[in-house]
Amino acid sequence: MPADNQITLQLKRQEFSLEMDIRLPSQGITAVFGASGSGKTSLLRCVAGLERPAQGFVRMGGQVWQDADIFLPTWRRPLGYVFQEASLFEHLTVKGNLHFGLRRSKQQEAGQKHLRQAIELLGIGHLLERRVQELSGGERQRVAIASALALQPRVLLLDEPLAALDAARRQEILPWLERLRDEVHIPMLYVTHALDEVVRLADHLLVLEHGKLADSGPVSQVLGRSAAGAASGEDRGVLLHATVQEFDPAWHLMRVGFPGGSLWVKDKALALGAPVRIRVLARDISLAVGPPPVSSIQNLLAVTVLEIMPDTHPSQCLVRLSCGGTGETSVLWARITARAAHALGLQAGMPAWAQVKAAALVGA
Repeated sequence: MPADNQITLQLKRQEFSLEMDIRLPSQGITAVFGASGSGKTSLLRCVAGLERPAQGFVRMGGQVWQDADIFLPTWRRPLGYVFQEASLFEHLTVKGNLHFGLRRSKQQEAGQKHLRQAIELLGIGHLLERRVQELSGGERQRVAIASALALQPRVLLLDEPLAALDAARRQEILPWLERLRDEVHIPMLYVTHALDEVVRLADHLLVLEHGKLADSGPVSQVLGRSAAGAASGEDRGVLLHATVQEFDPAWHLMRVGFPGGSLWVKDKALALGAPVRIRVLARDISLAVGPPPVSSIQNLLAVTVLEIMPDTHPSQCLVRLSCGGTGETSVLWARITARAAHALGLQAGMPAWAQVKAAALVGA
């Protein structure tokens, strides 16, 4: 990770002590994931200068915002902050809100240029003359993000920006967040407790537990590790980075390949060779130790058992699998009953077949 984006903090709380030492990628979304009270929002507030930890070092884009001798107040830190609820002035139009933050900017011309780019990027040009009260929740958040980007930030902080939206509005804004990830070349810290947002949007993942960094790295790697707290519960599974390899127009399917194998999924009218993200949940994989019989399950992968772990209920267990043989491999998780694991005689190192009942295309 580049040394010009570094966060090292120690902040005492009544419930926990926040202790972080992390490096951020120079661009893309880094998801900050963890249970309520794990320190996610406290981390963002420290980066923003809204909290002053007893010990801290914050450097963004090569500029030191805090160390033993320096503490830049929030207004002097070139950052954008997007909250759960869009902080917009109700008495102003969308255009008025977007221009309000630029009034104090010393670089008016550059700010206007960045604002025009943000308006185009987030598709809100047709909303400029509307009052805030006339916007949907998703539209309000897009306006809030555009306002933050107009300030030419070195980092964009997003604190659960979809948490206050219903399911329909979340689906409305997710494609715009994907575009933000792909076209805005600054680091973004994205706090969420929704794993579906992580696998669709994030490039990098920080898992927090009681104020400590439990795991970090590329999303697909973190979700494939046994220590990944983000992969617990019913959402346990993996993210596979794949490419479109083949189409079956008669059955409206496409085959996507990833390191270690390939899967048939619904045809989404993508181009051959297009990159895609595929999510496979542990509950959607069953295991066989011999050649599986002919069945309705079309996706079969030869795998090797890596480890067997108890699940949250004693009737269940989690099996970590490697697929791909001697070449490039990928990790999968399967959730089966402990009784089935015993009946199959599963143990680390043995070969098996993974029967993938469902796989979801979650983004590019």
